[in-house]
Amino acid sequence: MKIRFGYVAMALGLQDGSPNKTITYKRYTELKDDEIRLYKLKDLTKQNLEISRRILLYNKASDIHLYRFTSKLIPLATHAEVLNWNYTDMFKKEFEELGRLVKDIGIRVSAHPDHFTVINTPKTDILKAAVADLDYHVRLFEAMNLTEKEAKLVVHVGGTYGSKEKAAERFIENFRHLDKRLSKRIILENDDKSFTAKEVLSICKALSIPMVLDIHHHWCNNDGEALEDLWEDIYNTWRNEISPPKIHVSSPKDNKNIRAHADYVDIEFLMGFLSVAKALDQDFDIMIEAKMKDTALLRAMTELKAMGLVSIIDEGTIEY
Repeated sequence: MKIRFGYVAMALGLQDGSPNKTITYKRYTELKDDEIRLYKLKDLTKQNLEISRRILLYNKASDIHLYRFTSKLIPLATHAEVLNWNYTDMFKKEFEELGRLVKDIGIRVSAHPDHFTVINTPKTDILKAAVADLDYHVRLFEAMNLTEKEAKLVVHVGGTYGSKEKAAERFIENFRHLDKRLSKRIILENDDKSFTAKEVLSICKALSIPMVLDIHHHWCNNDGEALEDLWEDIYNTWRNEISPPKIHVSSPKDNKNIRAHADYVDIEFLMGFLSVAKALDQDFDIMIEAKMKDTALLRAMTELKAMGLVSIIDEGTIEY
């Protein structure tokens, strides 16, 4: 089976490789007037888009085949008290160039809306904010001319609110009421506290949407289910997609902070899952969520090569 690797948001191996340049709302309000505020937002956005372009080229040169765009590409974009400006039209050329690069390079891209984007909330105002954040992310991909098959949004189910069963039902109900341009982008991930991989799989089956398995989250949060018994069903949720299934990989920071992500990936932990996946022997992709980003990916590739258990296809792809 062939496995490709990617990383999240910023490239530590690239000089000035963080496309997260932003401004606090407090600092924003201290600016003299709306003209200066808009100038600041445009300047930061321009920098973020240019850094994102450079990251895509860096990924191509480094044989990295997956990349998650930052949610901070447009500073304060969903803040209710910030100027409502048409950033997709204003930077139409830059967005289209990003989309062209994604397609020309053949890199798989996604985004992961923040934790406050909660679809199963019982509160109308929080759901409204969640929909606005989803719309923001979709606007970015639409401006890049990337279809719902080419660029996905990873979300979690949300909180349990005193009843996990009702919270799951509310997710399904609210999801079905989302605009199709939003819902067709969504892929669902198990989390480290509330909804287990088995529970998320059940929701994905009910909605016919893909599931992203996070093996670190599963280690933190499960009811004794073995991944050997879940993997084939998780894999099959991707059967209508153009990309293979994707999983998330990270390692606990330490024994006291088991849910926090470590700087690098524990290769023995990763190999444990690869051994499980080998039984099905089908291709899939891995998004590394380690703190050291691309550096962690490259170290993982070096360690995998040294173990001698996999074949190295390129700097971001193995065969096992």
